[in-house]
Amino acid sequence: MPIYRAPVEDFRFLFHEVLELEKQRDLPGFTDLSQELVDDILSNAGKFCEEVLQPLNQSGDEEGCRFENGTVSTPKGFKEAYKAYSEAGWGGLGAPESVGGAGMPHVITMAVHEMGMSANQSLAMYPMLTAGAYGALLETGAEWMKQHIAPKMVSGEWAGTMALTEPGCGTDLKLMKTKAVEQPDGTYKMNGTKIFISGGDQDLTGNIIHMVIAKIPDENGQIHDDLSTVNFFMVPKFIVKEDGAMAQRNGVNTGGIEHKMGIKGQATCVLNFDDATAWRLGPKPTPPKPGEKRSSSAGMAGMFGMMNAARVGVGIQGIGLGEVAYQNGYAYAHERRVGRALTGAKEPDKPADLEIVHPDVKRMLLQARAAVEGLRALAAWTTLNLSIGESKRPNAESAALLADLMTPVIKAFGTDMGFEATNLGMQCYGGHGYIRDNGVEQFVRDARINMVYEGANGVQAMDLVGRKLGRKGGAAPMALFGLLTGWIAEHEKDEAMKSFVAGVKRGTEALQGATMWLAANGMKNPNDAGAGATDYLRLMGITMVALMWGKMAKASLGKDDQLHKDKLMCARYWIERMVPECPMLLERIQAGSAVVMELD
Repeated sequence: MPIYRAPVEDFRFLFHEVLELEKQRDLPGFTDLSQELVDDILSNAGKFCEEVLQPLNQSGDEEGCRFENGTVSTPKGFKEAYKAYSEAGWGGLGAPESVGGAGMPHVITMAVHEMGMSANQSLAMYPMLTAGAYGALLETGAEWMKQHIAPKMVSGEWAGTMALTEPGCGTDLKLMKTKAVEQPDGTYKMNGTKIFISGGDQDLTGNIIHMVIAKIPDENGQIHDDLSTVNFFMVPKFIVKEDGAMAQRNGVNTGGIEHKMGIKGQATCVLNFDDATAWRLGPKPTPPKPGEKRSSSAGMAGMFGMMNAARVGVGIQGIGLGEVAYQNGYAYAHERRVGRALTGAKEPDKPADLEIVHPDVKRMLLQARAAVEGLRALAAWTTLNLSIGESKRPNAESAALLADLMTPVIKAFGTDMGFEATNLGMQCYGGHGYIRDNGVEQFVRDARINMVYEGANGVQAMDLVGRKLGRKGGAAPMALFGLLTGWIAEHEKDEAMKSFVAGVKRGTEALQGATMWLAANGMKNPNDAGAGATDYLRLMGITMVALMWGKMAKASLGKDDQLHKDKLMCARYWIERMVPECPMLLERIQAGSAVVMELD
């Protein structure tokens, strides 16, 4: 059976020595965030994930969800574990105290989220989706929804979903067919089909609150093939009255569950909306004035807020799967005996040396570890910037810009590298890794979806290049380069930091060159931007993780314990083995799109 040990010490290192959360008391939610409280949350969450969630991961994968007579059943033990998770308050950790939550900041919930995903992604996704849904409801819902619905979602009594994708409409929302027609009482009747809905139905909670996007017909009863009539809705499985009472079953029916490659304990459903009662969230679309072009509906804002939070969350899922795969690969390499060390037998009295003596095995494990721990630091730094962006600090605007810029990077680079780490962890087992009994092939299957949903990674790259770089006159990349060059200048005279500064500088120079090239060529030929977008996102990811390793190296210098020695080892690995990709990625970006576009 696979193992998992929550990386509590690593989070403590990040929070106390690198990010120094104790110095952030002026930020929202940080006032009472003492070191003791942080450590208590980390320890208890880690213990819960190890003892309650992780033991159900392999059995949940084997059993999967079942769909019989129109209802969904989750694997054995999931209902009890979900109840324990909810009763312990983990699902409401980041929710405001006014609705029954603990009011913890993003950076703390990020850590608990990662540990849950390492332990059991299928099960941990149910409360993650609920948190995204109640967050959107608190942002956009009516007062009675905030008063009567959100608290039940925070407590875990009710769950939530994101219902966006349709059979003929994934990323391109203009193609959506689901429509919602306004009724005299202000509610809507919704008709359409949504697919790939994680947690779309289950037997864990008494009600499910679906957050749905649909088109509202215009004044002539028409829906348009654009975003002008798209709006955001709340559609409960069971009708909820304005006094909070749950009434009859709504017109939301489960058409089936998807038979998937991984996350088999997560009920991924087809949902049919048949005259379902829906409540609009956000403003109603306004018809364009004569001669005015139709633009995106203002009602889309709530959906994008939920999606951005989900994208960071999915990136953290990738990191979590990489962590548990690394742990198992590392353990196996210290058990399996195969061959002799290249420099001579390490244990001559044994029939063979341990697998860990071989350089390529060490390379695989270091690649996985340096990626996972570096990306964990980037996710923690980004979620801290989210809180700074919500504050009254002078740098609030730049922090918000940086967090927004990092969202597609964490989602795409985090899941790319997390998937690579699961493959490397499995590879350490050789043929035994391909056998289901050992459990590591499940990590590969589970991690693969993270690169696809909440916007496939190529879409994230296009969002980065096509939207985020040029927004507000390029304010975000200017803030990023100011951060990078400022850090380089601050540390370049420190002899002990010389190699780390050189690595960050090399990545920064390549990233600056790529940004300038895209600015000069992407507008003239959009295919150049499209062909280089994935390489550009990877280049930014490598550079930003190099910066994180520079920060972690600075916090580790002069300390003689194993944790800090290991940090310096991983930092050197990233600088020596990953940063050299940066000039190569720049060269590929500058090659343009001519050859790529030759494919007929």
